[in-house]
Amino acid sequence: MLTAEEQSLIQKVWEKTASHRDEIGGESLYRLFTSYPSTKTYFPHFDLSCGSEQIRSHGKKVVAALSTAVKSLDNLSQALSELSSLHAYNLRVDPVNFKLLSQCIQVVLALHLGKEYTPEVHAAFDKFLSAVAAVLSEKYR
Repeated sequence: MLTAEEQSLIQKVWEKTASHRDEIGGESLYRLFTSYPSTKTYFPHFDLSCGSEQIRSHGKKVVAALSTAVKSLDNLSQALSELSSLHAYNLRVDPVNFKLLSQCIQVVLALHLGKEYTPEVHAAFDKFLSAVAAVLSEKYR
């Protein structure tokens, strides 16, 4: 899983995003819907235009879940268990979408962090977001 150094790096970088996390969530979702139109099928009732209240609101939920994950790096399965169940049993979201959203989050983090989004940060976040996607997919098996 994540090394102690990677965990520390993820926590430090995530802390730097505190003032604009809501933007990161909304921008990541908008990028997801724009880049991968098939993901819109789970949000037929949403206004999917850039900056819509519904995208911003759901983006806040995404970053709240990621914040929970960052605080629970040693026990992601337990920390995200309810969310995994919700997506698997109630919402029935295709698990591929977690990976697609992870890619979009990476791009938005790079845009927001600029030069601070170093190759080491990218690698750590890639590993972290892959672990989050795997945990969210656990209940599908």
